[in-house]
Amino acid sequence: MSLPDDETTTELRCALTGRPLTPEEAYWAPPLITARQLITTFFKTLFSNPAALGAIFLSELPDVPYAPEARPLLARRRSAEQAKLLALLLVIAVVVVGLIFWLVR
Repeated sequence: MSLPDDETTTELRCALTGRPLTPEEAYWAPPLITARQLITTFFKTLFSNPAALGAIFLSELPDVPYAPEARPLLARRRSAEQAKLLALLLVIAVVVVGLIFWLVR
């Protein structure tokens, strides 16, 4: 038994809220990647297959569907993750500079 032409076999769900979506209302954007996921992926790849780091971090991710009402939430979550990553990088920079000054003294 075959499906009618107007019926789809895959159901779209918002990647953030899980709400079912129609293809017409879906907002397509890259997936949300948390700072934790980014750091975990970096270290796992660094120790298991360092040659793949460039391919993993420079490749384009496929877009995922989001509900239109999830756009503000997605923007806040992306900004929060960027702030966390920036704070971590600044802490690392301060530690490195502190170590350099401590070793030169």
